[in-house]
Amino acid sequence: MAGFVRPAHPEGDSRPRDGCGVFAVFGHVDASAHTALGLHALQHRGQESAGIVSYDNGHFNTHRSLGLVGDIFSSPNVMDRLTGNAAVGHVRYSTTGGTVLRNVQPLFAEFSFGGLAIAHNGNFTNGYSLRRELVKRGSIFQSTTDTEVLIHLMATSSYHAVEDRMIDALRQIEGAYSIVAMTNDTVFGVRDPLGVRPLVIGVLDDSAVLASETCALDIIGAEFVRDVRPGELVVIDAEGLHSVSPFPAARHRFCVFEYIYFARPDSVVEGAGVYEIRKRIGAELAREAPVAADVVVPVPDSGTPAAMGYASEAQIAFDLGITRNHYIGRTFIEPTDQIRHLGVRLKHNANRASIAGRRIVLVDDSIVRGTTSTKIVEMMREAGAAEVHMRIASPPIADSCYYGVDTPEKEKLLASRLNVEEIATAIGVDSLAYLSIDGLYRATAGANRNDEAPQFCDACLSGDYPIRLIDQEDGDIPTQLSLLMEQV
Repeated sequence: MAGFVRPAHPEGDSRPRDGCGVFAVFGHVDASAHTALGLHALQHRGQESAGIVSYDNGHFNTHRSLGLVGDIFSSPNVMDRLTGNAAVGHVRYSTTGGTVLRNVQPLFAEFSFGGLAIAHNGNFTNGYSLRRELVKRGSIFQSTTDTEVLIHLMATSSYHAVEDRMIDALRQIEGAYSIVAMTNDTVFGVRDPLGVRPLVIGVLDDSAVLASETCALDIIGAEFVRDVRPGELVVIDAEGLHSVSPFPAARHRFCVFEYIYFARPDSVVEGAGVYEIRKRIGAELAREAPVAADVVVPVPDSGTPAAMGYASEAQIAFDLGITRNHYIGRTFIEPTDQIRHLGVRLKHNANRASIAGRRIVLVDDSIVRGTTSTKIVEMMREAGAAEVHMRIASPPIADSCYYGVDTPEKEKLLASRLNVEEIATAIGVDSLAYLSIDGLYRATAGANRNDEAPQFCDACLSGDYPIRLIDQEDGDIPTQLSLLMEQV
């Protein structure tokens, strides 16, 4: 879903952001309506843009726009045009590339075999290297997203069948990805060989559904069937679903941050309920980093399940000491330094009755830049907290992600520059502790990381990158050129 220049991570935004969500339906008269609902459920995976492509009796119908799903697909005029019994959809948060209309997915292209719509969650780590070679051979790109590389690789493939072209293209790509694609008679779904990014299969009546998370199946009443396996290509057509395994077997390295933060709490990810995993993470954190306190307060919303687990294990009262405003858009204009400094109060406000005079444990999922944490700690002090202790439901994020998650450059990550004691001083807490990486593994899979080769991708926590960063190693991320392209 990405492009070739990492955009500036919002300075006032101290959260990692997942890149995208994908959804597809085959064989249902209300395919587009169900796709729009599925994208609603996946809105947490991307809030910059959304799109749907449907197929109806020889015609592909497309609607893509910047903005939120509810705004883009609320008009009956829009939905009435998206006719057909098959559709693919996408929500986007750019991890690289520009936030412009030509980068909004699904992308669509005409081939000799007909049309192809494609949507992608993840990053191709050799995307620009491939793009550069394709341009030399005459390809003309219309976007700055690496998703388009797959389209051109399919277009230049010597194979005839669509499935074979896709396999040929995917074998040239390295990276972390979940992809859905649609032709005039088939829907495809595929995960990268290590299974870093999620993709699930569901069934609704007699139609097949693909989605980034099970919560998107729930919203349309579809039944969860199974996860798409790492390295598996599923092909769905009038004959049903068949599976292809075009890659050599590889050790599974699912993104551990799906459990920590990205996935919606009501989703089931790789066979485990996210909500329960987050409570287990909190309990593990309480065992590793206890502290004398009066109340456990979550940083809403993502810190709430871990805070519940912490409070239960520590036998400390749990209270919603911070209220979050859910109606703040990401495009709020902050025209002055003074207003910008107050920006955190647009989203969070202290419940003084729960805070004043009490020793509090703040539980959050992560610290990235530290800007949000600093402001929330200040808010607790102003509300009269006697002590403020912070507990983080993940190990320190000290390395950037190149696999489809928006994180700042390494030098802008607080944990890459400071140790735990220094971070505690920087954000103004009485004490700070992170969950250990072994504790994270025990909470998510019941084993220490060092018991065997790691079963997750934890590169942002460990610096252990399981997929080669070819473009990064070769210095192949064009800066000035892509910055110019983003402005078009």
